[in-house]
Amino acid sequence: MNRRRFTDSPNFPVYSGFNRLAINMTTDRRLQTTKIHQLSDSPPIMYNPQCWPYSNPPEAAILGNGSYPTHTIPLQIINNSVFIVCCDGAADKLLAHNIVPNLIVGDCDSVSDEVKTKYSNILRKISEQETNDQTKAVKTLLELDKRNFAIVGATGDREDHTIGNIALLAEYQKMGANVAMYTNHGVFLPLAGNAEFIVDPRQQISIFNINCTKMQSFGLTYPIYTFTNWWQGTLNNSECGNFKIEADGQYLVMMSYK
Repeated sequence: MNRRRFTDSPNFPVYSGFNRLAINMTTDRRLQTTKIHQLSDSPPIMYNPQCWPYSNPPEAAILGNGSYPTHTIPLQIINNSVFIVCCDGAADKLLAHNIVPNLIVGDCDSVSDEVKTKYSNILRKISEQETNDQTKAVKTLLELDKRNFAIVGATGDREDHTIGNIALLAEYQKMGANVAMYTNHGVFLPLAGNAEFIVDPRQQISIFNINCTKMQSFGLTYPIYTFTNWWQGTLNNSECGNFKIEADGQYLVMMSYK
């Protein structure tokens, strides 16, 4: 079993300053972007759902114990990651694909006894039940000073787990993480303040308010407002390919891959 580095594959983004090569290699278009807008006075960013959204390259990937990815983008993230943390039983799924994780983190209630024994040297059992295994993995990466990472495999099984895992992205942003969650359908990003996006015309977009008291959009089919429930911001579209959000707090954006 082995694990390849990002640089071993031409199919993962290439980083040069703030330029990022789209993961979808059907196009050779490069996108000029600016820094991530964190909870501070940084400039607006420009996002594309098929690009790593932050100025620093990803240092790790977290594999959740949901459905194992089938889409090309999350699969490339797994196959080319330099450091993989598995959430508990996700280790069995990763090993079944002949990839060995760097760490297995969780309360060890779903990882097999065989894996626990064979890979005890990379197993980090955290028994407390105040946080889920995904959050335990995030905290572990932050303790290792790895703040730029992707989460894959966090959706697709129990719906309550899926909702919780997605909602936690806003908490990870407050903890100082630059994180993006890639599913089989698109990418979830935790954002704060103003942001600009580069997408295809009619690209599907959903926006979830966390704590904003003011929100507005430019370039979306349905102008947004200060949502008070998550369903209100779902199933929107970009009009012409680019759009912008202005907000005074945190929110999540989900962009479909196409």
